[in-house]
Amino acid sequence: MDAYDEGSNARHGPDAPSRPAPPAQRGAQAESPEPDAHPGPPEPDAHPGPPEPDAHPGPVPEPKPVVSPVPPQPVVSPVPPEPCPPGEPRTGIAALSPRYQVGVALALAVVAIGVCVHLGMTFLHVAPANTVTRAHSEAVDDWIYPEFEQNWKLFAPNPLQQNISIQVRAGVRGPDGMTQTTGWYDLSAEDGRAIDGNLLPSHTQQNELRRAWDFFVATHDSENRPVGLRGSLSESYLRRIMVLRLDRDDAVRAATGGAGVIERVQVRSRTSNVPPPDWSREKVSTTPSYRELPWWRVPRDEALGGVR
Repeated sequence: MDAYDEGSNARHGPDAPSRPAPPAQRGAQAESPEPDAHPGPPEPDAHPGPPEPDAHPGPVPEPKPVVSPVPPQPVVSPVPPEPCPPGEPRTGIAALSPRYQVGVALALAVVAIGVCVHLGMTFLHVAPANTVTRAHSEAVDDWIYPEFEQNWKLFAPNPLQQNISIQVRAGVRGPDGMTQTTGWYDLSAEDGRAIDGNLLPSHTQQNELRRAWDFFVATHDSENRPVGLRGSLSESYLRRIMVLRLDRDDAVRAATGGAGVIERVQVRSRTSNVPPPDWSREKVSTTPSYRELPWWRVPRDEALGGVR
């Protein structure tokens, strides 16, 4: 029997699913008066043959193509993507809420301002007297005393607040035997002009004259009398510097005709206070004061160029 035969009398195997009968056959079964007494499986025909057609054949459904069953695909549960690796945990102020961050920032600002004010007041208290400390001395003292009192100085020695220039003049003997006194030459101003705008000024221009004068002042009293054994040495050192500078000075050679010989020299210092800034109420005298040293005789070997 054809496997695709779906007629009303087609026999089906025991495992085959039962199919509903056509409507006409269902009606004939309903009109049969005597059902089987002992229903059971029908006996197979001795000589199987083609089935007899029904008296009232109904519509025969068209055969459906057999589709090979496709094994069901395993259901794969969607795997969620791996979460992004968590970042480093916030620490410090960043871990706080915005409100607390603002509070911490304000507290840090107040502390920083307080530290800066305290350091500034302490600096002004221990610094040497100057325009700022004189103008705000009461405020500085109120801040420092009594809790933060200091008994030491920040600078030693005190920084200068004066302009000190070294000047010299000479007694030059000309070819006629007459001695002529020159005017004052500001050697400090000459060094200043040589240093100004020079990226690499020489050590001589910066320090020679200044250190020589400091050496002389430290070894002499206010009456220009030597104190200790180094007094005469400082005089010789300063005098030789003066002779060398005058001998190389074009103005001296022009004044003496280039043929004069230096017989004696005199040195003086010109000191003037640094004027206060315009915004300061401090009143400082800017009138210069002078300190003149006695005339020093120049030895013959120095006068003839023996000093180099």
